[in-house]
Amino acid sequence: ILQTSSLSNCYLLTYVRWIKDIVVAVTDENVEAMRSTLQKYGHTRVSLAAAGATRHRSIFNGLKALAEDQEGCKLSKPEVVIIHDAVRPFVEEDILLRVVTAAKEHGAAGAIRPLVSTVISPSADGCLDHSLERARYRASEMPQAFLFDVIYGAYQQCSDYDLEFGTECLQLALKYGHTKAKLVEGSPDLWKVTYKHDLYAAESIIKEKISQEICIITDPKEDQEPIGHLLEEVLKSELINVNITSRALDHTDRDIQPTISDRCCSFVCVNVVASEFQETRKLLSVLEESNLSVLYPVVVISVHFLDFALGPPSQQMESLMWIREFAKEVKKRNILLCGLLINYSQVGNMLLCTDCEFTSWKLILL
Repeated sequence: ILQTSSLSNCYLLTYVRWIKDIVVAVTDENVEAMRSTLQKYGHTRVSLAAAGATRHRSIFNGLKALAEDQEGCKLSKPEVVIIHDAVRPFVEEDILLRVVTAAKEHGAAGAIRPLVSTVISPSADGCLDHSLERARYRASEMPQAFLFDVIYGAYQQCSDYDLEFGTECLQLALKYGHTKAKLVEGSPDLWKVTYKHDLYAAESIIKEKISQEICIITDPKEDQEPIGHLLEEVLKSELINVNITSRALDHTDRDIQPTISDRCCSFVCVNVVASEFQETRKLLSVLEESNLSVLYPVVVISVHFLDFALGPPSQQMESLMWIREFAKEVKKRNILLCGLLINYSQVGNMLLCTDCEFTSWKLILL
């Protein structure tokens, strides 16, 4: 259950294949826009629930959408339910799996982090009453997971005061479900995007994530794989902190799917002389179907080797100028396509790149 609508979190959670259904609490004024977006990107596992006036009321509505005792319920009741905040966009599958595993054993589980600041209690006159010993306490984060019957039963017993002013789901499970939650240490990136300056921090995290991996795409039927592997080794020696891999793009696209599933966002696609960018077209088609660019900008460098001995360079390059219009088209879908033309007779020299040539590669990737 996602509390407050977020397309980015919907998209991230759809990559977790063992999650059967996703319920998003959405305000009335955003329902139609959300439905349109879900239909556009084919999020078939996502259902919508009415958001409430408070956090707990929204979550309760989401739970009702999964409860088989509700009239018109189209979803089956799960054994375990995950509750997450849409304003925490950097949740990873590892922490989801750990809280679910703990919830199956203990009935409830939630992510925690060490307190950054000391918590104090002020008196009625605005003076310090007392402070908490920071080392003894933890900050409650999301995601949290529960046996469905535990948390749904707890919400059914909630008072109006709980629903109006409460914020902690684990406390409800303890108070009404008599279930002590297992606390799971979370990663530092579970924080909430709340204020304007948080947007800049989030942008920085996203940039770091998408710049950590480059995938070189080749065609196994052509003489590209040796070039691809050699290019991989050369780039590894230059881009030390970047994970660089090479993949063959066959007609089934099976080899590249794990790379896209891991959300690699930078691709170098090697094209042979006769291909006319067929490998690039195929890669772009796979990327568009995956909807990866909905969440992050995707960069594709299409490398084409020309043998200038076969004809005037201007004539050969003119036949490839269509890539400019193609790049404009895919840019609308957040895919940045760059073309790089290289004299085929100089491939050997290219793979023994000069600093200047490598600067060009790195600038394009950046």
